[in-house]
Amino acid sequence: MSTTTIEKDQKTIVHSQTVKKTFPVLDMTCAACAISVESMLKSVTGVAGAGVNFANQTAWVEYDPAIATTADLQKTVRSIGYDLVIDEANSTEIKEAARQDHYESLKQRTIWASILSLPIVIIGMFFMNMPYGNYISMALTVPVIGWFGRSFFINAWKQARHGKANMDTLVALSTGIAFVFSAFNTINPDFWHARGIHPHVYYEAASVIIAFISLGKLLEERAKYNTSSAIKKLMGLQPKTVRVVMEGKEQEIPVSAVLPGHTILVRPGEKIPVDGIVTSGSSYVDESMITGEPVPVQKRSASKVFAGTVNQKGSFQFQAQKVGNDTMLAHIIKMVQEAQGSKAPVQKLVDKIAGIFVPVVIGIAILTFVVWLIAGGDNAFTNALLTSVTVLVIACPCALGLATPTAIMVGIGKGAEHNMLIKDAESLELAYKVNTIILDKTGTITEGKPVVSQMVWLPGAENNKVLKQILYSLEIQSEHPLAEAVINELKKEGVTAGEVTNFESVTARGVTGVHNGKRYFAGNQQLIDENGISHVALVQPALLLQKQANTVVYFADQHQVLAIIAIADKIKATSAKAVQQLMNMGIGVYMLTGDNEQTAAAVAAEVGITHYAAGMLPDGKADFVKKLQLQNKVVAMVGDGINDSHALAQADVSIAMGKGSDIAMDVAKMTLITSDLQSIPKALVLSRKTVRTIRQNLFWAFIYNLIGIPLAAGVLYPVNGFLLNPMIAGAAMALSSVSVVTNSLRLRSTKL
Repeated sequence: MSTTTIEKDQKTIVHSQTVKKTFPVLDMTCAACAISVESMLKSVTGVAGAGVNFANQTAWVEYDPAIATTADLQKTVRSIGYDLVIDEANSTEIKEAARQDHYESLKQRTIWASILSLPIVIIGMFFMNMPYGNYISMALTVPVIGWFGRSFFINAWKQARHGKANMDTLVALSTGIAFVFSAFNTINPDFWHARGIHPHVYYEAASVIIAFISLGKLLEERAKYNTSSAIKKLMGLQPKTVRVVMEGKEQEIPVSAVLPGHTILVRPGEKIPVDGIVTSGSSYVDESMITGEPVPVQKRSASKVFAGTVNQKGSFQFQAQKVGNDTMLAHIIKMVQEAQGSKAPVQKLVDKIAGIFVPVVIGIAILTFVVWLIAGGDNAFTNALLTSVTVLVIACPCALGLATPTAIMVGIGKGAEHNMLIKDAESLELAYKVNTIILDKTGTITEGKPVVSQMVWLPGAENNKVLKQILYSLEIQSEHPLAEAVINELKKEGVTAGEVTNFESVTARGVTGVHNGKRYFAGNQQLIDENGISHVALVQPALLLQKQANTVVYFADQHQVLAIIAIADKIKATSAKAVQQLMNMGIGVYMLTGDNEQTAAAVAAEVGITHYAAGMLPDGKADFVKKLQLQNKVVAMVGDGINDSHALAQADVSIAMGKGSDIAMDVAKMTLITSDLQSIPKALVLSRKTVRTIRQNLFWAFIYNLIGIPLAAGVLYPVNGFLLNPMIAGAAMALSSVSVVTNSLRLRSTKL
């Protein structure tokens, strides 16, 4: 049998017995790291396939456990300087701890690099000729370069092993050359004095570059770390322990020990631990994390309940059906994780440029050295060394490193002035491309809280204070979530409670009570019809209010309806204007809601939206986003609830309402502090102007190099004997940085 056949047969065996698992990967810092980890995993015997996602720091591996163990996979990954978390029970905790440690380490390195750089800059700028100044600067620069900035050199080496170059390569190269050149000039200044040249040092350039770019990486890492908190908060929606009824006795057990078939008791105010079906009792449950709708849903026998939703005032028992990773909450968590990680990391424009720029600069420096060495005459070596170092110094990436972060920082500050908190630079860079916006209804277009929109009384009853007191007394004893809206409205009129006896709550209908021997009712139309109460006088107003997406509550005595109360989730005053502004910008606007078709149609019509979808669950909203993305649309999602978190994570640009859930705000890359949707068009304009500033900055960062590098290489020497002094090269580098910062600051005065 040939080797090929053996390999083919082995591959078949591997595929027939494989398992597929996902593991967190630690210590990856760039896309090249992910490529390296992936290739090493694929090389392990028994592995049928592997893939590494740099965005969410995970690797999936399909392998045959009989041939390859998780320990083998971990050993292989560790051999190239990374780590694979194989402890499945505690993988999330280990990954979070490692991420926290990395963030704290980077924070400390940035702080100390900045502290040590300050005296170096002061000496280099104002006390250049002070005694032992160069030695003091060198001593302070050594820990900045060798310890606090070591990650740049480590990452540059990792890139070089893959034959690649990025911003870290440029930082390591320029700061390393500047330090070595400066150290040589400090220790052996006579080398240059003997040749009639003043030995310049560039300690401040080397240290400041390390400090400033470390700050940029810290801000980026902070944004990544904050993103993961959404997953932790989603996990926190499930209680740690539950009360299980076994053989008629209550027993408290960990939620992880719950099995399908267990009977679970839920008391008022508690979170529901797993998915199941109600067997006894009744209550209202807040399911806004699933539907997004603010009105709790009534639960009674045979009703389904879901993990993470919150019980209101009643209590009930239910039979567990789906537990652990099978619950709807677990699916939402998984969907958010996958959506956050499914986006390939957008390779920064600076890294793309640096990938070409670094090899070119190195090539020019080497070519400069060789040409001068061959054709430099008497001072061939001196001029070769001086010109090649000058090329590397003038190519220093300070302005390049400042180009994007300074514009982003000013843009983020400008956004904050206009009630926009921007957590992720990527979203600010991408927002200007958005051509489709999806708006959640409840809490985004509307206020997100049921209020009384209209109260219509039977002629002659509208000023009857006693009737209003009776209605107040009935509603204040009601467990129905809409009762609070009626109470708040009556409070505004100064109504207080009246005397009501024989109070009774009628399941799924409303409430009833007696005042002065006369029975009164407050509830839905079924309650009125079942008690034979006439509502002819107010039937037309009731039908009209229902068509306008109101929930109608009836208040009646034993004979007739005395009042109808319309309760609705009010549309925000500026929603229609914001929708019109977006449409005027050529952006398609869609509305998604978990509410019913009639309400959705009424709200969409009122704000001027023609494209909408009703009855949408979390996965449905995310699928809607994907569908639009498959049509090559750049989609922004605006939402406020847990039910929006999957769609927010899936969208190209995600915007949360500041008064919404913490989880929505954590998943979203932008948060509107105000509830005014008119901030969204402003965010898109800010993005457009920020990206334009970044491009201008890159121009200024490179124009000096395009002019300066040829001069540094000595192209004018054969013409007029001119050689660029390294000190002038350093000044040109500083001037390019000043140009970049000044241009970024212009964003402050821009109008949105």
